[in-house]
Amino acid sequence: MTESHFHFSEEKPLRWGVIGCGGVAEKKSVPAYQITSGFMVDMVMRRNAEKARDYAKRHGIPQWTTNAEAVIFNPEIDAVYIATPPDTHKKYALLVAEAGKPCCVEKPMAPNYQDSLAMYNAFEERGLSLFVAYYRRSLPRFLKVKEWLNEGLIGEVRHIHWEKSKPPNDADQSGSYNWRTDKQVAPGGYFDDLASHGLDLFTFLLGDIVEASGIAKNQQGLYSAFDAVSGIWLHERGITGEGFWNFGTHQRVDKVDIYGSEGKISFSVLDEAPIQLENASGHQILDIPHPEYIQEYHVSNIKDHLLGKTVHPSTGKSGLLTSWVMDKILGAL
Repeated sequence: MTESHFHFSEEKPLRWGVIGCGGVAEKKSVPAYQITSGFMVDMVMRRNAEKARDYAKRHGIPQWTTNAEAVIFNPEIDAVYIATPPDTHKKYALLVAEAGKPCCVEKPMAPNYQDSLAMYNAFEERGLSLFVAYYRRSLPRFLKVKEWLNEGLIGEVRHIHWEKSKPPNDADQSGSYNWRTDKQVAPGGYFDDLASHGLDLFTFLLGDIVEASGIAKNQQGLYSAFDAVSGIWLHERGITGEGFWNFGTHQRVDKVDIYGSEGKISFSVLDEAPIQLENASGHQILDIPHPEYIQEYHVSNIKDHLLGKTVHPSTGKSGLLTSWVMDKILGAL
């Protein structure tokens, strides 16, 4: 690994450029960068000039462009956040690595493990920081679940089960284009977009997944990507796991159960719901709200990582493992 020439200190603000400023950048992410002390968002890019200009104006960002390379290779931009659909993550990330800048890429890291590996290697070879926006690893709600597990409040962990299901939405049924259901962009469909959050979180909570397999089908024929996925996996400590993700059911469900020798922890990965602990001491229910800008703690952890104060919980290395697990479940590896 070669040594990067990148340096960051709190004496001078770190200037971020953003590639892609669609829905996720409205409230979830970019405002979190703007409120983080020592960070500035100086430039945004979107292919549609009118939308790029409008976004920059509404968010008080001084520069906008329709050219990604104008952001990436701008000497006044120190770091880049990629918030485009996953099929362009590799293309832009490799350019950021070439430019010698730290990068945060939206999840999933890429449409497949091989693309994710190329991204990881590019930053690793240059000694550059690569982060993946699996921000649940930084949220207080899930840090509390991790605390319960670390304290042994359900004894030895045995198994984890997740059901994520919902009916098709109007756009699915009408055939309207959605990159999340286009197999060229997201082969697993909503599985890629949603299940990635949970599978990544589970490795954070229970240790790395070392084996995984599954079945993926398109049951409804509403779009080109898979809409029904079932998977099983094994964590490094011998904890077994299973999940199913079906996007053609009669109701919306998002429920995780972690079973231990002395109790159970339950929570939702994506829905706003309390976390629950059941053991010999009783049944505890905690409602821990998310911050207004849900990536706030994730971004704050990026700052501390770049300052050398801590190691970020969601890096290219952990994101690469999540990509591997997803491809194993989809049968792509």
